[in-house]
Amino acid sequence: MRKRPRYPMPTMNAVKYEGAAVALLFLIMFFLSTTTQAMEIPKIPQKFHFPGNPFKKKHSSPPPLPIQNKFNLPSALPVWPPGNGFSNGRIDLGGLQVSQITTFNKIWASQEGGADNQGATIFEPSRIPQGFSMLGSYSQPNNKALFGWVLVAKDLSPPNTSNGTLKQPIDYSLIWTSENLGISQDSNVYVWLPTAPNGYKAVGHVVTTSPNKPALNKVMCVRSDLTDQCERNSVIWNGPNGINFFEARPSNRGTQSPSVQVGTFVVDNGTAPITISCLKNTQNIASSMPNVQQIEAIVKAYSPIMFLHPDEEYLPSSVNWFFSNGGLLYTKGNESNPVAISQNGTNLPQDPNNDGAYWLDLPVDGAQKDRVKKGDLESARSYIHVKPMLGGTFSDIAMWVFYPFNGPARAKVEFFNVNLGKIGEHVGDWEHVTLRVSNFNGELWKIYFSQHSRGQWVEASQLEFQSNNKPVVYSSLHGHAAYPHPGLVLQGTNAIGVRNDTASSDIVMNLGSHELVSAAYLGSQVVEPPWLNYFREWGPKIDYNIDDELRKVAKALPGRLRDLLAKIVKSLPSEVLGEEGPTGPKVKNNWNGDEA
Repeated sequence: MRKRPRYPMPTMNAVKYEGAAVALLFLIMFFLSTTTQAMEIPKIPQKFHFPGNPFKKKHSSPPPLPIQNKFNLPSALPVWPPGNGFSNGRIDLGGLQVSQITTFNKIWASQEGGADNQGATIFEPSRIPQGFSMLGSYSQPNNKALFGWVLVAKDLSPPNTSNGTLKQPIDYSLIWTSENLGISQDSNVYVWLPTAPNGYKAVGHVVTTSPNKPALNKVMCVRSDLTDQCERNSVIWNGPNGINFFEARPSNRGTQSPSVQVGTFVVDNGTAPITISCLKNTQNIASSMPNVQQIEAIVKAYSPIMFLHPDEEYLPSSVNWFFSNGGLLYTKGNESNPVAISQNGTNLPQDPNNDGAYWLDLPVDGAQKDRVKKGDLESARSYIHVKPMLGGTFSDIAMWVFYPFNGPARAKVEFFNVNLGKIGEHVGDWEHVTLRVSNFNGELWKIYFSQHSRGQWVEASQLEFQSNNKPVVYSSLHGHAAYPHPGLVLQGTNAIGVRNDTASSDIVMNLGSHELVSAAYLGSQVVEPPWLNYFREWGPKIDYNIDDELRKVAKALPGRLRDLLAKIVKSLPSEVLGEEGPTGPKVKNNWNGDEA
């Protein structure tokens, strides 16, 4: 009988070592599994992927760029009242009829460079009406929804005219290509400048994705007498090797300027002479402007809703409320005998001078002065000035708001908030926003927000809206500067500067409560109130020592911060510092000129 082999029984020490080995093995396996998850271990690519394969790697696509969506106003455009040439879709510049195109075909895009490093896209106009021709391409940054326009043109000259308003180019010259630049792009792009015949000029570029020259009938050049000088405006895209895309706009802009923006762009290094022209309206530029009924309809459609800061003490009022509640007219040399101001300012000086001989001020009585300082929101209204811009192809609707008093400024100094005492205070504060509306169809394209001595244009695609197509405006605390979005804007550096705080609140002014005070192109149909033609200051000159005020308010700050704050405050314009009384709307440069 076979004997079973005898194995020695494990000792206690052996059991201990064997248990430790097993534990160590589990630790090693756990370490390897977690390390494998944490490390990027190259994987063998799978040749085939089957539906439902749990091992298939899922790739997330990049988020869509804003430009991949087209912006439209929240509500459809209203049907405008009839009359004149406003909103007819076409404008005659003098034998050259133009139409505004807002539909496009994409030609090329870069996915890097420019605003937010998201690149830019170039388009051609589409759905061009029969008989009209392309004048050039359109471009915009990718960090905004598609919202733009470009003009196309039709020659109204009699048949067989040798020098019609439009002619094909005789050739093209390549001014830029993205070949061999190593940028993220759809494909290579080629930007061409049309070579115009004698007596004609190019007003835009043609763009292709092929190195072959475009067809000569791709674009039209314009007779020279219907063109005007262009300039570079905002940067659309910062390209490599110092090449940029710029928006092209007329060099001459104002209520009397015939220059017309085409909507095209220019490609160059920013220093060379500009290679394209703008258009010129040789007809009456008022012919496409809105009449009184159309102005009222525009205001009803687009009048902004203005939020004042929840802590605002100094509210707007009507000018007549200010006059009837103790506003005074002072005369130099007779300061002890101020005169009460009549309704509509009928006793205010009407000569177009600002010689310091007169100024307005608050009531003398202390209690009455404090009450008038705080304004009267119930009486407040916007005072509207309508003016032609860009050769009558757009209407600017400037909406002015009056505040009896501008409050003291505040500063941010790193982690400190500092009240600046008398700095910033002044009597009589005028602020405004301007709506730019297309005379082709009445669409709102952008708004200008006045901000002390400067301001900013903001496209409609970047605005906030309430109640259909009514944009939102935020008025800053005490200073009343206008902003498109709530928050803090510093005049200075990122850490030190004068504060402009805005926020939503229950203190709201509807700028649709208005009075049309000026539209010169309508002649006697709009009568200007006497106060509008008062060219002197709406407040007295305030005498104070900036150094003394800064010492009072900044004594708790470290020396370095005191010096930086003083440097920034002293660099501010007198309008912000409150040293000079502000002048009225008609004295401002933008009354007859462009906003910026």
